[in-house]
Amino acid sequence: MTHEMNTDLTPAQRKLAWLILAANTLAFTVCFAVWMMNGVLITFLVENGVHEWGPKEMGWLIGIPVLTGAVFRLPMGVLTDTFGGKWVYGILLLLAAIPTYLVSYCTTYWHFVLAGLGFGFCGTSFAIGIAFTSVWFPRNLQGTALGIFGAGNAGAALTTLLAPRTLRWLTNKGQDLENWVYLPRIYAGLLLITGILFLLVTTNRKPPGSETKTLIQRLQPLKKIRVWRFGLYYFFVFGGFVALAQWLVPYYVNVYATTIVLAGMLTSVNTLPSGLIRAVGGWLSDAFGARLVMYWVLGLSLICCLFLSVPPMTVWTPGRGVVAYRSGTVTKVEDGVIVVRAKSGKETEYHYTSRQGDVPSHEQLKDEFALLPKAHMWQEPVVEVGQKVKRKQLLARGVTVILFQANIWIFTLLSFVLGSV
Repeated sequence: MTHEMNTDLTPAQRKLAWLILAANTLAFTVCFAVWMMNGVLITFLVENGVHEWGPKEMGWLIGIPVLTGAVFRLPMGVLTDTFGGKWVYGILLLLAAIPTYLVSYCTTYWHFVLAGLGFGFCGTSFAIGIAFTSVWFPRNLQGTALGIFGAGNAGAALTTLLAPRTLRWLTNKGQDLENWVYLPRIYAGLLLITGILFLLVTTNRKPPGSETKTLIQRLQPLKKIRVWRFGLYYFFVFGGFVALAQWLVPYYVNVYATTIVLAGMLTSVNTLPSGLIRAVGGWLSDAFGARLVMYWVLGLSLICCLFLSVPPMTVWTPGRGVVAYRSGTVTKVEDGVIVVRAKSGKETEYHYTSRQGDVPSHEQLKDEFALLPKAHMWQEPVVEVGQKVKRKQLLARGVTVILFQANIWIFTLLSFVLGSV
């Protein structure tokens, strides 16, 4: 039986609606945590030499579950409208536990690929939960309700924060690496328990008129340009969040040489606020309008991404050199000075800046706090004693080395801001 949602809820309706919202949010949190599992697990296996995969293979293994979740969201949303969220969500949780558990038996690259395709269906939980939450709340409360549901994004933070520590504990600090298999089994158990609880406590409900709608009718919204525009917004905002949640752990490990535990903690700085602030975003949308809030989100996200896109780097570039004012013969090349004698016998001294010590490496700078790039400049003689030079000929070439530290704490602060918006 379906129900039209009025703008006012009776106490009984309100209680049931909030119970459904709580169940949806819990299920989404667990699904999202499982969906992000490979970001930590694959990095751990490669860093500890269990599997010798390069960046390309790691990228595919981390990205395949995300791809599955993205591709099948539309079909799962249609199924939710057709059969109701209770059954679609509950069955998803139970079935996703199977490939998640089978990850513990994976021994080859293709085993992990197939398992990732399976538990990647956890990513469709967002579409199911959105549809199932919406039918329980009136329009004037949907922004807040969906914002609370979106707090399930915190599941990504739970994985990045707890999974590295769990792996460290399971493997006895890397001494018993074969015990990594218990991590996917723990996740499978969480899916199974959550699925059973979800089926026990929730009540099914479908959108009004869903029984009589055909598949063509359900796909009618795809004819509206607004739907595709919203999809584009979602592609950038949520897609960017998922990419960062998966990418930051191996990035911290490989670029900043952190431990996987510290990488997980720093990544949670990005993923945790994204879940907690969702409710605030829903409230802001109800209060000021979704379009205005979205423009601010996109603008701030763009600024943060521009800064985050600059990695630690050392740039060597030509600098200002020293040239001869008149022709002559070089008579002296010493530290900081070059002397040129003209045909008339007059000597001219040309001063240059000598190199002072070695250019510090990023490893040497890691304990410093540098907000802006640092430049080291000096000049190197390119002439020798006895060499004849002409007017405007280069005597000492300039060298400039620009060091950009991309300080890990500034990087993490920017990722926090990006995760919050």
